[in-house]
Amino acid sequence: MQFPKYSMGIGDRFARQGKAQLAAFVKAKQLGVDVAPVWNKSNREHLIVHSTPQSVRREADEAVQALNWTDSYFVDADHIGLMTVDAFVPWSDFFTIDVADSIGKPADDADIRSFVNDHRRLAGSLRLPGIDRPLDVSESRIESIARKYLLAAKEARKIYRHIEAAKGRDNFITEVSMDETDQPQTPVELLFILAALAQERVPVRTIAPKFTGRFNKGVDYVGDVAQFEREFNDDLAVIAFAIKTFGLPPDLKLSVHSGSDKFSIYGPIRRAIQKHAAGLHLKTAGTTWLEELIGLASAGGEGLQIAKDVYAQALGRFEELCGPYASVIDIDRSKLPSPQQVAGWTGQQYAATLRHDPSGRRYNPNFRQLLHVGYKVAAQMGERYTSALEKYEPTVARNVTENLFERHLKRVFIGD
Repeated sequence: MQFPKYSMGIGDRFARQGKAQLAAFVKAKQLGVDVAPVWNKSNREHLIVHSTPQSVRREADEAVQALNWTDSYFVDADHIGLMTVDAFVPWSDFFTIDVADSIGKPADDADIRSFVNDHRRLAGSLRLPGIDRPLDVSESRIESIARKYLLAAKEARKIYRHIEAAKGRDNFITEVSMDETDQPQTPVELLFILAALAQERVPVRTIAPKFTGRFNKGVDYVGDVAQFEREFNDDLAVIAFAIKTFGLPPDLKLSVHSGSDKFSIYGPIRRAIQKHAAGLHLKTAGTTWLEELIGLASAGGEGLQIAKDVYAQALGRFEELCGPYASVIDIDRSKLPSPQQVAGWTGQQYAATLRHDPSGRRYNPNFRQLLHVGYKVAAQMGERYTSALEKYEPTVARNVTENLFERHLKRVFIGD
């Protein structure tokens, strides 16, 4: 299966914005940049919204047909494991294999010794094209990395083989995700993670490591941008080296998860992929759901009332909604407005507070992060919420398309 150089994951909680999302990719293509849309949804999101993997496939296919899209597109079984993958198999052609739970659990000592023996030729002062300093690689470091990641690579193989048995070889895209862990992976660790995946014969096409810094949901990157840029460039060089050295697929590319709204690193990412002539997969998620709220609020009437009600209920259920996302949000509760304050807002005030415009006087990242994880409230509204999306569809769609194109596709792949 062909996998384009550039791709972007586009989550859509309620499966109503497929055409509006795809319209952003059409605009990018008109400017000469081909980016493949990848509709992604996790098992957790399906359980909360009461949707199915089939609904994601239906949304993608209908959007592609409506807009006469003739280029590649994919449907991603997002963050799956052996216990959850089967429901996605008939409908997905992209599988994000999540092995985070296996990281740090050691494989058998014999397997670790064998891995070190197979790769000791790389020990020493290792110079890679594209990195201006040698990487310090010792046998003890290779062993330490194997002890931490080898079992995760073996778990990836189990899940991959399970999918392959059902769909056939080369009929789907394989991504391996290691981003939902406590510590970022260094370029040296990434090198030997890729070596382990190659050894386990996992034809990984995109790898999602955990990068330095915080990738909080729906807001900008928090961390040292210069350090991120150095490490991102090093990771691209590592991938190019790993493809040649370990026989991995030649279109293997780096994946940035929780990539929504990371405006301060979009420039460094764009410069890096251009410098290395490298591919990229950028995964966004709740961005579209937030644009639905912005569209509803901007439309006024019942749309605005729904947006206000979602916030009031989300604030009242703070611990419940934020708990599962504690590692990827950072909310100062003292800076959240009261429901009484929000009740008096106009649609423009609500939208300006939620819209990710760091230069805006009203923008509140705490408000935005709470609503990012508050989609369960809208899901429980049922038809009241989905009917409003239909009623105010033009306003909602305009915001969805503008957000994906202007703030994401354009900044990452096109530039100012």
